[in-house]
Amino acid sequence: MEFSHKPVMPRECIEFLNIDPDGIYVDGTIGGAGHSSLICENLSENGTLIGIDRDDDALTTASQRLEKYDCNKHFVKSNYSEIKEVIRNLDIAEIDGALLDIGVSSFQLDEQSRGFSYMQDSPLDMRMDQQAGFTAADVVNTYSEKDLAGIIKKYGEERWASRIAQFIVKAREKEDLKTSGQLVEIIKAAVPASARREGPHPAKRTFQALRIEVNDELASLEKAVKDFMDVLAPKGRLAIITFHSLEDRIVKEAFNQRANPCTCPPEFPVCVCGKVADIKKITRKPVVADDDELESNPRSRSAKLRVIEKRG
Repeated sequence: MEFSHKPVMPRECIEFLNIDPDGIYVDGTIGGAGHSSLICENLSENGTLIGIDRDDDALTTASQRLEKYDCNKHFVKSNYSEIKEVIRNLDIAEIDGALLDIGVSSFQLDEQSRGFSYMQDSPLDMRMDQQAGFTAADVVNTYSEKDLAGIIKKYGEERWASRIAQFIVKAREKEDLKTSGQLVEIIKAAVPASARREGPHPAKRTFQALRIEVNDELASLEKAVKDFMDVLAPKGRLAIITFHSLEDRIVKEAFNQRANPCTCPPEFPVCVCGKVADIKKITRKPVVADDDELESNPRSRSAKLRVIEKRG
């Protein structure tokens, strides 16, 4: 199967990155190189792209698709949260810009063996890094009912989390849960019929929660946002696309804290803590896809783009 590479908000991303043709840019979630292709189009032969991904298929596809560009290219298998180690290993001190497109790629959703989708019956896997040992099957078969309910509620924002966890535990007493199809049927049984008739697929939120847990996505994002801001050169920009409220909240709060680091009580007439902002927001509110893109790329429907710039 071909690795899907239809980028979300491509025009907006490139405009906001304000690319220096000779600069160093990072695509922390290179996927099928949709965004990276556009970055490379704007780089000279002296410019550099660093593409990071946990997925071997993504890195192989990206390196092939970007062969035609003359800029310097590095493809690194890593978690984007390890950006400081990645650039240190490349003997690079700072970067001129970075893009993070958070979440699961269309390829991973569509590739049946990966187990990300509730629309296909496949092994309960959900690993972005196929070399990692921990899978969704491990979560549903070994977590306590309380822990299962906790992650489904927290990461899936699922109102029926306790019932779903209860049904999962009851089902696994008979046999281990091995496929997404088994899990979908359990979730459907747990969610009342009236709730199933409206809103998204009843398994959507639980599958999202399991994916986040298996790949430790939110902790990785929290670390990555701070570390990417640290390694930006003056005037360098960081653009992040998120797809659900938990991700967006992490990005928003990290940007707010860095843009307004003062810890003085609000009643103080002037700042005395001495903490000075080292970034400024380029987007005051998140940018969303326009109508044309929504029509051509449904994945962009829930996307939010936020951008900051390192102060000089």
